[in-house]
Amino acid sequence: MSNPRERRSAAGEPGISQEILDALTDVKMPRLSPKPPTKESISVHGWQLPVRRARVFIVGSGAAGLRAAVELKRRNVEVSVVTQSAYGGTSACSGSDKQTLHTANTSDRGDNFRAMAEAIGAGGAMDKDTAYIEAVGSGRALSTLQFLGLPLPVDSYGGVLRYQTDHDEVGRATSCGPRTSRLMVKVLAQEAIQLGIPVFNQTTAVQILVQEDEAQAQRVIGTLCIDPKLCAENNPYGVVAHLCDYLVLAAGGPGELYRDSVYPRNCFGSLGLALEAGIEAVNLTESQFGIGTSRDGFPWNLSGTYAQCMPYVYSVDDAGAEHNFLADYYRTTQELASNTFRKGYQWPFHATRMLDFGSSLFDLAVFREMQSGRKVYMDFNRNPLPVPGDQVFDLNRLDADVHTYLEKSGALLDKPIERLKRMNPLSIELYKQYKVDIEKHPLLFAMNNQHMNGGLAVDIWGQTSLNGCYAIGEAAGTHGVTRPGGSALNSGQVFGTRCAEHIASRQAEAVHGASQAQAVIQAGVLRIQTALQTASPIKVSAIKRAVQARMSDAAGMICRPNEIASALHEAQQLTRAVREQGVAFEATTFGATHALQWRHNALASEAILYALDFYVTRGGGSRGARVICDSAGTCVPTTAKGPLEAYRFRMERAEDKNEQIVVRMVGAAVWVATNKPREFLQTERPFFERNWPHYLTGAIYRETV
Repeated sequence: MSNPRERRSAAGEPGISQEILDALTDVKMPRLSPKPPTKESISVHGWQLPVRRARVFIVGSGAAGLRAAVELKRRNVEVSVVTQSAYGGTSACSGSDKQTLHTANTSDRGDNFRAMAEAIGAGGAMDKDTAYIEAVGSGRALSTLQFLGLPLPVDSYGGVLRYQTDHDEVGRATSCGPRTSRLMVKVLAQEAIQLGIPVFNQTTAVQILVQEDEAQAQRVIGTLCIDPKLCAENNPYGVVAHLCDYLVLAAGGPGELYRDSVYPRNCFGSLGLALEAGIEAVNLTESQFGIGTSRDGFPWNLSGTYAQCMPYVYSVDDAGAEHNFLADYYRTTQELASNTFRKGYQWPFHATRMLDFGSSLFDLAVFREMQSGRKVYMDFNRNPLPVPGDQVFDLNRLDADVHTYLEKSGALLDKPIERLKRMNPLSIELYKQYKVDIEKHPLLFAMNNQHMNGGLAVDIWGQTSLNGCYAIGEAAGTHGVTRPGGSALNSGQVFGTRCAEHIASRQAEAVHGASQAQAVIQAGVLRIQTALQTASPIKVSAIKRAVQARMSDAAGMICRPNEIASALHEAQQLTRAVREQGVAFEATTFGATHALQWRHNALASEAILYALDFYVTRGGGSRGARVICDSAGTCVPTTAKGPLEAYRFRMERAEDKNEQIVVRMVGAAVWVATNKPREFLQTERPFFERNWPHYLTGAIYRETV
């Protein structure tokens, strides 16, 4: 007997029941186990601090951090997780229409790791060995998640269903709907709970503890965190020491840096935290920007089928008048509609795609509408309006690639909402969860910051420049200028596994005791006490406004060298004032925590602007998601009404593809240098009998590259 709630598609394929739609969009997360009791404390500068110990502490409970935790526990390594908000980060709360992992298949002909590595690193400025590692590790990452229960789609023969995504022409991506990353967190969290891994929720790392030996070699020995539930008269901010031999930073990206952002709120990441500890960062000039809905409502990237169904895109001015503004940019209705479609798999803004009436001219048009004070909408009940003087929208007048895709999808239907229902009904259900019914109402959207491709510099095992400290996921600068959509998820899974393997291979190294840590903890507590000054004239709200305005206006998708230089000067003034005067904060549960996090964000902003200024001052041009406008530039975006001289820009220089910008804090100053990306140095093909001993003895973990 058929399910009374089951739907049938117009083409006769099995319909998708409401129960299935609900299960893939309204993903319930497992209940965490209670925090283990704290049995040790230390007296420091008048405070009584609880002390927690583990062989490894992981900062962050997203897909990358939980993967590392599970892999460590499976190797019998004592591990605990500290997290500001379990299930509150980017992996669990954010994403896109079809967030993706990558398979290693190409054109259904089996594995081709080198070709996949070339696609991952095609944007330049990426370590080639990292790209190869991510390609090789992708199959293992994917199969493990399938084993844990991630419902990735397969055909009747077991082959993973795949599709094309941005910066990947082959079609290696796969998805289990818009909640892929949340489902990843769910299955990994279930495994972590099953393995008994302690998770210290509502606990925020605010300082990395670094110990120096007689030879001045530095090594991580833990973190100072804030747990508001530990607040007491002798511990007013709830500071707790987490001592460990190895630290894994997996707290995501610095989402709060931008005013216009698609990150969930309070995603600070660990970039400023790590910079303060002297850890090197790389490629901080590289980020991603694209269309999405604001975090003032429900933050989500409008990639994939949201664009491929070709809704009517328009703006509304202060008087309430509607504007078909894209008609000022594209020459024909066919060109306008086809490039709206292409935003689906060319989602990130890209400098060169503004040229020749490409898909990023769409992004520039949206950006300019926002700059003029207009609000921009997608209407899924109306087809694109025609360009004046041209014919009306017609499914038979689309570019060949667009028509072929819709035809294969069975989506050559009359209205955008019908096409969207046919290609991805989950995308409609997702917004309904947040009281937004795109079947009935237009969707307000904007250009937003979405991802940082740069981050902390790591080796082939994920270890940073600080001995014993690792970085994975968006915290790590493993990406180059661009990356295939979904490869960030793959990277976090691959390096979550690799850092666990590397740490497990170091089991024989000495454990640091409390006597060794006491002096470092004392110095750390003093720094916190100095930073938190209730009488300071510098308030958290002022830091937030200044940092977000600078980053959004001077370091967003449209950059001008003089504005970058001015923003850098202002950022340096702010960090100097914060160092000298501390930060005032409100007496709320997370007041002290946010004060320290915004202090870190000010530092991260200075480092990013420093790297960006260094890049453009040396002649660096437009690449990836940033346009470097220059009156002497050789490229000008052209619209149906003529060239946009105000956006004339420099092209990227070929030599810059083979260079990385590295920054590090040395005291209060930013140190900057350039590196050549690491090559992939496997000069001879591995031979089983020759290479097996390297694995058995652990030599592979000690070999340098």
